[in-house]
Amino acid sequence: MTAAAKSTRHQRQNQKGGFVLGLIIGLLVGLAVALGVALYITKAPIPFVNKVPQRTAEQDAAEAERNRNWDPNAPLAGRTARSASGVVNAAPVVTAPPPAASAATLPAPAATATPPAPPPPRPAASAASAAPKAAAAASAAESYVYFVQAGAYTRPEDAETQKAKLAIQGFTAKTMEREQNGRTLYRVRLGPVDTREGAEDLQRKIEGAGFEANLVRVQR
Repeated sequence: MTAAAKSTRHQRQNQKGGFVLGLIIGLLVGLAVALGVALYITKAPIPFVNKVPQRTAEQDAAEAERNRNWDPNAPLAGRTARSASGVVNAAPVVTAPPPAASAATLPAPAATATPPAPPPPRPAASAASAAPKAAAAASAAESYVYFVQAGAYTRPEDAETQKAKLAIQGFTAKTMEREQNGRTLYRVRLGPVDTREGAEDLQRKIEGAGFEANLVRVQR
């Protein structure tokens, strides 16, 4: 092996040894830096926590003493008086008697209400205006007559039997025929009566004798 080759090999070995030594030194420096950072973090105060001022034991004792002697009625001290035993005694309230009402302040008696005047009487209808109305009512009443019907039958024998029963009770009836829905009805009626009042009176008498009766109005 030549001298040049030996020299080159020796240089390479030196470079390799220097690289390994530098790597080891770099690792050691990195570990030292990491250890320093860790120690700094563990010893540094926690943000937003240790910035609050610490309370001392004396301050805690004074706070507890104030809470123990706290009086909820302290705002009412101006109205009440505290006794030596700690019981709150209400201060007596002196109420002034109401002033006597003078004659000037007494309410005046209410004036007697005057009753309202009665309304003026309505003028009576004149005889001239009442006469036409009475004449019209009379003419309307005269245009009708009234019957009291004591039954309606489809067979004449039944109608005659009802007439005989009424005759026994003292009532005179008659049979009236009428065509209705293609059939002949035999109606037993009493009357005619000129006024409604007379017809209603006859109807009450027939019903009192035990018969069913209806009032019928027929135009003249």
